[in-house]
Amino acid sequence: MKVTKLLHTRLRVSDMEQTIRFYRDVLGLEVLERKVSPRGSHLAFLKVPNSEELIELCSFPASGPVRVQEDLVHLAFEVENLDDTIRSLQSKQVAITDGPTQTSSGSRFLFIDAPDGYEVELIERPPGTVLV
Repeated sequence: MKVTKLLHTRLRVSDMEQTIRFYRDVLGLEVLERKVSPRGSHLAFLKVPNSEELIELCSFPASGPVRVQEDLVHLAFEVENLDDTIRSLQSKQVAITDGPTQTSSGSRFLFIDAPDGYEVELIERPPGTVLV
């Protein structure tokens, strides 16, 4: 067997509306679809700009609130300009939890927290850089 591509990543969330507002209003992701699964989970599929992969948000209130273990999961997004990103985050009163930090390759990154404690890494990479 050989997989051909990553389609989506699911994150379980406590408050679907709060989480959608964060990813839409802070990071600029687009909600493509919302539905309820046969098991009763509320689902939302978010499109990441310039990427084929989706983020699937899943809320299942009957199972209680989500508790994300520290340093277990984070999503990393590339940004064009980290200084502009910092100004945008500040204007939206989003706290930077770590960074900005510069790597030996010249990339710069910072972390913010999404609802439920998921970490989000925002990375500015020099042209031609493949990894951080």
